[in-house]
Order: sequence, then C-alpha cells, then structure tokens
Amino acid sequence: MNDRLDLTQIEALGDALSATTEQQRRLSVRGAARDLGRLYESWRQQLLYARGELEALIDFSEDQHFDESPAQLVGSVTAQVRGLRRQIKAHSANAVRGELLRNGINISLLGAPNAGKSSLLNRIVGREAAIVSKEAGTTRDVVEVGLDIGGFYCKLGDMAGLRSGSAAEQISAFPLTGPENPAVGEVEQEGIRRAKRRALESDLLIIVLSIEPNPDGPGYHLPIDPTVQQTASAALSSHQNALVVINKTDLLPFLPPSPGPTPTPTIPPAYTARILAALPSLHPSDIFPISCKRAAEATTASTTRAVAAAAEEEKEDGETPDPAGIQPFLFGLVRKFSAMTDPVAGGPDDHDHDHDHDAAAGLGASQRQALLLNDCDRHLDRFIALVAADDHPAPQPPAAYAADVDVVLAAESLRAAAECVARITGRGEAGDVEEVLGVVFEKW
Repeated sequence: MNDRLDLTQIEALGDALSATTEQQRRLSVRGAARDLGRLYESWRQQLLYARGELEALIDFSEDQHFDESPAQLVGSVTAQVRGLRRQIKAHSANAVRGELLRNGINISLLGAPNAGKSSLLNRIVGREAAIVSKEAGTTRDVVEVGLDIGGFYCKLGDMAGLRSGSAAEQISAFPLTGPENPAVGEVEQEGIRRAKRRALESDLLIIVLSIEPNPDGPGYHLPIDPTVQQTASAALSSHQNALVVINKTDLLPFLPPSPGPTPTPTIPPAYTARILAALPSLHPSDIFPISCKRAAEATTASTTRAVAAAAEEEKEDGETPDPAGIQPFLFGLVRKFSAMTDPVAGGPDDHDHDHDHDAAAGLGASQRQALLLNDCDRHLDRFIALVAADDHPAPQPPAAYAADVDVVLAAESLRAAAECVARITGRGEAGDVEEVLGVVFEKW
C-alpha cells in the first residue's frame, strides 16, 4: 500500500475489524504498530550481514588477508546465527500464545457423569445452554459455547462424563444405581471417546469432581473416577494447563468460609490431599470448591455480573459473600488465561527492556508469519548442521570449526532464511544482492 503499510500491519487491521473482546482488540493494536515490521527487518539485516561475510570468504579467501582465519570467521557467524535463532524460537512461541488471544482458548470440562459439568457450564454462561439431568450419560456429544471471560475469548466445551462399563466400578464410586445409571451403551461410548480426544486437544482442562454420599457408611467422600484420572494425567503430562473444581460443597456440614474479602466454600484438607496425590503436577491454588446448586438459586443477572467482574481485580473489603464459589473460580480462570498468554523472552538477557518489548510484539504475529518463521528456523538449523563438526553440535569456540566447511551451501541456507523473513513483510528479495555486495566489499 504505497509503502505506508507492510503486510504485518495489514493483517493487524483485519484482526481489529474482527475483534470481539478487549484482549483481541489490544492484540490487533499491538500488531498495527510498526514494531513487528522493524523487528523482522532487523533480523533480515542480520542474516544478510552473516551471508555477506560468508560470501566474502568464498570470493576473496585465497588472495586477500582477513583479520580472522576462515574457521574463526565461520565460528563468529555461527554464534550470531545461534543467538538470532533463539530469538526466533521465542518469537514463534509467543505467536502461538497470541493465537490463543486471536482465535480463542479451548476449554474442556472433564469429569464423571453427574459431577456437575453441564451445571457449571450453565452457571458460567449465565443461561441454560446444556441439559441437566440426574440420569448418567445425558450429555453424549460435545456442547461448545463461545463467550467472553474477563476480556478473553473462550470456547467452553461440555462433554460426556467419563466412566467405565463395569457396573461394580460405577457402584463403588457413585452410589446412584438403577435407571439413573444405565450401562454404558454404544452411543455413550462414542461420546466418551470424543470427550477424551477433546480433553487432550484443549488448551485448558477444567477437571470437575463432586462430593458424593459415602457408599460404605454415613457421611460423604470425594471419588475420583480412574478414567478421569488417567485422562487428566495424560493431559497434564503434555504440559497442558488445568484447574480442578469440587462441586456439591452444599452437601458438606458447615465449615468456616475461607478468609478474605469474598468468603467462599471450604473443603476438608483431606480432599485437597487426595487430589494432589492423584494429580501431583497440580498446585493447591488450582483447586476451587463450588456449589452449582447454590449458584442456580441465585439470579441469572448476578451470575452474569460475576462473569463480568472476572475482568477486574478482586474487590476490596465489603464484597458480598459468594457461597457458591463461582466468582473466585472465574478469577482463577482469568489468572490462568493471563499466564497462558503472557509473552516469553528469548534474548540473551531476559530482563533486557528491548527483548521484553520484542517478546510482547511476538504476540501479534499471525499464523502466516509463524509458519514463515518456522521455515526460517529450518534453514538456520541446516546452516548450523553444515558448519558444526559432527561430534560438536553444541556451540564451540571459533577456532573449533572445521576449515573445510561447505561455505557455499552454508551461505545458501542463510539466503533462504533471509528470504523467509523478507516474505513476512512482503519485501521479497528486492535489494538483497546490493546489500550482500556491500558487506562483501566492506570485508574486502
């Protein structure tokens, strides 16, 4: 557009037009600035300079004297490329985090039948979006609802409850029997299979447990279905984010509410210990006691206000008590969203202001930009494989690089990497030859 806007800014304008939440709007504003274009241009210049140094070595190494030996020159260029590659990898990671803001955070509700997944979904969205019934297996397919939670666009999925087909296992974990808990049929089995797949593919997993009557005597206990535990463990082992809610706290005898400006339900410490023993990678702050029954007794308007309040900081003293625990849970959700989308630094000094600024700019990178950066990274990986000795893949002193490196192929890898970066802004290879020759004759 007459050099007034590069491709990164045009893409950001498209994001601004389609933004529906506050975080999406902020992301588009960040991308519309020239920060991304300047960053990509600086990377392209670094690659062209590195390529020019190798081109000088190719053209003039036999009849000109350099301040560095060929091995030292190759080692110096390789050190520059390694540092640039670290920045590109961190930028690509931030682009993935930015996609969560742009396209929405996929959230799955995982739990056993009748744990309260559908009820929790209804409380979060503020309407009866999912059917709630005492009959096990009511939800057969994924029920997905898109909504704004604290400025973050989320795609919340209610799924079939996970349970095995063994009647004995069902009775031991959940005392409800008879027509309310029929055997697992073929349709429900397919729903369970889809639920497991959705849980493993989601960005955030909400594990819904529920307090149930103790089948061995009076009182209540906290059952954890083996299938739920296995699926949650598999998700956590792949570094997936997760929260746990303990539903039906209204069944417990009265316990003093949690301290703080918003009194919430509390649970026996043994319940927390049981969860952490089953899922060791969780933190106690990831566990939230709630009561969907008490939340349902509140008006829809008050539930909607709780969702809106999640965008703000927690209230000062004088907050109305929340016996259902929904509002603290929503605050916890937003804190988790922020942690999932905060930029990561990838420069040599994580506390350097410029690198922090570049990391934040990476959130605005589009999927197209990220794919081109992945291609660039592959070319840089090939460059490092060409110049590094077979038994020294890690960084080495400049003199450790072999003198018989195929400099021509190495320079071609840098040319291809620079082209990938140039395509991000729509520049292409125009002007590259002159810039490389400038570096060549500067060395000569």
